[in-house]
This record gives sequence, C-alpha cells and structure tokens, in this order.
Amino acid sequence: KDTLIVWSEAENYDLALSFQEKAGCDEIWEKICQVQGKDPSVDITQDLVDESEEERFDDMSSPGLELPSCELSRLEEIAELVASSLPSPLRREKLALALENEGYIKKLLEIFHVCEDLENIEGLHHLYEIIKGIFLLNRTALFEVMFSEECIMDVIGCLEYDPSLSQSRKHREFLTKTAKFKEVIPISDPELKQKIHQTYRVQYIQDMVLPAPSVFEENMLSTLHSFIFFNKVEIVGMLQEDEKFLTDLFAQLTDEATDEEKRQELVNFLKEFCAFSQTLQPQNRDAFFKTLSNMGILPALEVILGMDDAQVRSAATDIFSYLVEYNPSMVREFVMQEAQQNDDDILLINLIIEHMICDTDPELGGAVLLMGLLRTLVDPENMLATANKTEKTEFLGFFYKHCMHVLTAPLLANTTEDKPSKDDFQTAQLLALILELLTFCVEHHTYHIKNYIINKDILRRVLVLMASKHAFLALCALRFKRKIIGLKDEFYNRYIMKSFLFEPVVKAFLNNGSRYNLMNSAIIEMFEFIRVEDIKSLTAHVIENYWKALEDVDYVQTFKGLKLRFEQQRERQDNPKLDSMRSILRNHRYRRDARTLEDEEEMWFNTDEDDMEDGEAVVPPSDKPKNDEDIMDPISKFMERKKLKESEEKEVLLKTNLSGRQSPSFKLSFSSGTKSNLTSQSSASNLPGSPGSPGSPGSPGSPGSVSKSTSQMAAITTKGGLVGLVDYPDDDEEDDEDEDKEETLPLSKKAKLESS
Repeated sequence: KDTLIVWSEAENYDLALSFQEKAGCDEIWEKICQVQGKDPSVDITQDLVDESEEERFDDMSSPGLELPSCELSRLEEIAELVASSLPSPLRREKLALALENEGYIKKLLEIFHVCEDLENIEGLHHLYEIIKGIFLLNRTALFEVMFSEECIMDVIGCLEYDPSLSQSRKHREFLTKTAKFKEVIPISDPELKQKIHQTYRVQYIQDMVLPAPSVFEENMLSTLHSFIFFNKVEIVGMLQEDEKFLTDLFAQLTDEATDEEKRQELVNFLKEFCAFSQTLQPQNRDAFFKTLSNMGILPALEVILGMDDAQVRSAATDIFSYLVEYNPSMVREFVMQEAQQNDDDILLINLIIEHMICDTDPELGGAVLLMGLLRTLVDPENMLATANKTEKTEFLGFFYKHCMHVLTAPLLANTTEDKPSKDDFQTAQLLALILELLTFCVEHHTYHIKNYIINKDILRRVLVLMASKHAFLALCALRFKRKIIGLKDEFYNRYIMKSFLFEPVVKAFLNNGSRYNLMNSAIIEMFEFIRVEDIKSLTAHVIENYWKALEDVDYVQTFKGLKLRFEQQRERQDNPKLDSMRSILRNHRYRRDARTLEDEEEMWFNTDEDDMEDGEAVVPPSDKPKNDEDIMDPISKFMERKKLKESEEKEVLLKTNLSGRQSPSFKLSFSSGTKSNLTSQSSASNLPGSPGSPGSPGSPGSPGSVSKSTSQMAAITTKGGLVGLVDYPDDDEEDDEDEDKEETLPLSKKAKLESS
C-alpha cells in the first residue's frame, strides 16, 4: 500500500511498517517476498485462515485441550505445547481453561523445587519458558493463582532461569533480604498489608523480572497492567477509610518532636499515597483529596516546607503539585484564609516562591516545576465566579499585596545599576523564569499588574537585563516589554515615554550591529507593530528622541515608515481643517448612488496597465460623456455652475495622471501662495507621472500645465511634513487597497471646490 506494509498476527491484531518513501517500501517488500517465496507484484500475499481449519480444530479439541501429565520428563513437551498455542486465540483459550481446571500451575511449581534441588538446569529453562508463556495468556484467573501468597515467590524463582543468560538472576534474594517493608504508621488490617506486599512484588515482576515485551507480546500483558492498577485502587480506598491511620499520619508530620528521619519517611509515604490516587476514577479522586483536605494536608505542607531538610521539602513540593493540579481553588482559598492570621514570610505561596528562588539545581528543574504551579494558581481561566464573590478579584488582590514582592525580589536586587549585578547562568535562568511569569501576568491580569509595574517602576528594572551577556535573558526582557506595548494601553505608553524606556532597546539594537539574529528581528518586530498599529504617542516619542540613531537603518522600511507616520500626524496637527475636509468628502461620497461609485472606481483605477505605453497616460473613454449631475454632490454642483469649464479641464488633467500610474500615493495640503500647483509622486521615482517625467502635470511644457489663479488651490504633493491621504505601498495594513480608493476618489471634486 504505497508506503505501508501491513500484516496480521493472530485475531484482530494488525501490524504495519511505514516508510517515508515508496521506493524504500518497495525494496523491503521485494526482500520479504523473496524470503517467503511470494510474488512481489501481488498486493496481498498473506494466507487467509480457512474457516474449515478452525472448525476442524474446534471439533478435534471440543472436549478441551489435553495437557501432558505434569512430570519432570515431559517438561519439554509442555513447553512446546504452550509455545504452539500462543499464536492462536482459540488454542490459547483452551490452554488457559485446562491450566485453571486441573490446578496445573501448582504442580509445575512443585516440579520447580525438584529441579532446583537436583540442579537440573535444562528443566529449569523449560519451566522459565512455560511460566513466561502462561503470563502471555493474559488471564486474570491464572494471575490470581500465580500471585497468591504461597505461589508468587516460586513464580519469580522460575523466571530467574532465563535460557538467554549465562547465569541465573537473584530476584528472590533481593525481595526477601534487600527490599524492606517500612510501616511508617503501623497497619492493623492484615488484608491491606497482604495487598501492599502483593502489589509491590507484581510491580517488580513487570518492571524487573519479565523481559521487555516485543511488539508482538506488548498487548498480551494488558491484564497484568490492569491487575496492578486495581490493586492500587483497593489500597488507596482501604487506607482512606482507615481514619485512625490518617489521623496518626498527619499528627506525626506536624509534631515538632518527630525526628528528621521519621518525618522524611512520613512525607515519602504521603507522596506515594498521592501518586497512587492518580489511578482513581474522578469521583473517587474527589473524595480522596477532600479527605486529605479535611485531615489538614495544606497546613502540614506549610510546616514541612519551612524545614531545612532539602529532601523533605522536595517531596512536599511533589505533594503540593498534586493538590494544585487537582483543585487550585482549594489551595487559593486556604492561602487567603491563612493570610489573615500569619505573617507574609510563612505564607504557603511565599514558601513555594522562596523554595523556587533557592533551588540549588544548576538546571533549576525544581524551580521550573514550581513556576508552573504558581502560574496555575494565578491563572484567571481556572478561577471561579459566584453571585456573592469573585475569586479572581479576591485572590489577585491578595497575591499582589502579600506575594508579588517576594517573587520580584531577585529581579529588583539584580537591577539596581545600568547592567545586571550578577550575570551567571543560574541567576539568568532564575530571572528568565520570573520574567516568564510576569509576562503571563501582563497578558492575563488587568489593573493589578499595571499598578504594580508603574508604581514599582518594574519595566525600567527589567530592561536593565537587555545588557545581559545571556541572549535568552535579554530576549525575555524584550518579550516582557513587547507584551506591554501589545496591549496598546495609554497608561503604559505614558509611563514608557516619561521614563524614556525605549533607550535600552535602541542601545541593544545598535550594539547588536549588523548581526541578523533573533535579537535583531525581535526589536524590529516591536517597532513594526507600533507602525502598523499606528500607536501615535509611541511613534512620536521614538522619532523625536531616537530618529538620529535609527535613520541609517535601511535594510527594512520600518523606521522610515515610522518617520512617515510621524510626519503625517504632525501635518494633521498643523492643519486641523484636513480631517474635517476629509470627513466631509467621505460623507458626501457615502450618500452617492452605489452604481455611480462603481463606475468611478472602474474609470479611475481599473485601467488595464497593458494598454499603456511608457510615459503616456490613457484617458478612459467613459470619462467624457459623464452626466455631472448624476455623480456630483450638492456643493460640487454649486461650484460647477460658477465655473464649469475650468473645473472640467482640471478633472481631465487629474484623471489622466491617475489612470497612467501604478500604485499612486498622495498627500494633500493647502498652499498659501496665489499660484496653484498640481503635482503627484509615485513610490517609484521613474514611473510615468512622477515629477519631472514626460507627461507629469505641472512640469514645463506638459500637456496638463495649469494657468495661474488668484484663488487658493489644493496642492497634491509628497514633500515632507504633509498629511497623507493614502499610505505608502510598504504600509502593509490589511485595509490598504480600500483606503487607497477611499482617500483618492474625491480628489477631483476637491480640485473643483477650491478652484472657484
């Protein structure tokens, strides 16, 4: 099948080999067919099982599979029978029933003792194959016999004699002498104690004794996995129901008289207990954690995390992670209640933060885990809202008042000067983690983080890290600022401008030089965002303060585009009439008939460029016979009655210029002189219609030259400082094309209006 070779192993068990390319698949397929003596050109070569064979086998063995008598001399025959039965589901079923009915496993284990006493290695090897085959039968009834108290150690003994190993393993010796069962709290229930022993030994068989299952055998051990799973569920349930046991456990955990070794064993037990609970069904898990909460697990963790023993604190952190993942609201409710009684230093969340900051692991593995837990706790997405109260408001108010200063302490301590006071790898990793959480807060929290950043001047301190020698930390600082700018919040923008917080970014950009790396791209992207989103306050701030440093950057158009934005803003401020005039034109335009608008768009913008010659403009034929009364607004009609002829000449002139140009860009301003100038400039300097080129209106001798006039005229030009009605082509905003049409369409009408 193209890049697949598929085949079946036993009933309802399909396997496949997948190849990246068909050529490789065909090559392997030919080799397989060559070995099997099959034709590779045939799509299906596997022999299908004839139903009549199954029926004949069923008839032949209908009374049940007859097992050889369980004797030392017939072990080889028994091993062959077991091995031959495994591929066929029907034979496996018959074999399993025979083994159950005849008590065959106990007889085999008796022979095992005989073989060991006689040191009959060959017999022991056969027993290994037989017991391994019985495991692969995947039957719960057989497992219950094999894992019983009287049989399990003998089963493990049989599996010590692997024929593929030159020397037998000592699994029983390890389980009886090395592995010790510790009762941190005495267990009075004998059934519970037996279940714990059994589960440990079966887990040992699965992990250490049985060889790693092949791809064919992996699904044959599913019942073994289930056996262990349900044992763990039973153990958790029995312990949970034993109130005396749990009461003693938490009492000793929090008792100051408990010695360190004992407390470590208690914490390790509780950690394993919580790990077992992950196997429970959701409703049972709810009951489990509710029981632990009622017993006081969170106050106990608070006591444990305040201790000096690193191993105990590590285990307590793992327990805390189970609680946060299960129910973060329960943890939040506890820490808000304890804040009313305790100092900030011993609050549970502050202990977690301190544990994260003081992580001694060079790779900060524990700190990464704890940062993830803190992120879960401060995530508004999993906070509840009720009719009476909002968890988000209450908890975030608590967190920023009692905990945020602990989280940011390493950041503030390391950024008191112009560069980080400590810049080693471990410190940089820790600060990167803190910045990651602060960035998350900027994105998901509103006024809480805003007030904190502005009041504590956090962004200025963070940008000190732009000078770090570790690129990942400098990028974390930049990402933090980019997230703030992305909110387009004027409170943040005023704070950035007041403190001149673009300076560290510009310095880092210049220090990076001509290197084309992530730092370069990330900084340019931030300025590009400001340009594209037209954040006016930041645009003006950047150009007024940093243009000289950035004006030579020409490998991207970002900074020139920012300068253009700035000039457009300034021109609008200098000429406030422009905005009102543009709105008048737009209002009149929107009142026109839709069909008229479409006709004008076709006439002015949709001229086929292939019909043009260089330097020559084409006037659409539809331009001349237009009925002006159909397309003119009331003001334009009034002006037309006063001076119709002059208006028509200018309209033809403008349309001629527009129809012969690619991607025109315009700026509109009012000239203070008595002469009218009509000029236009394309984004490409030598395109037809550009200033000085043949056919350019306003150039000497051009067909469209306009005579002097005493009235004030509209001048269309691209000189610096004038307000643009159409963005330049490198303005990659989504509504580029629509804006071009919207802004340039009324120009001829404007010319008519002002020419009177």
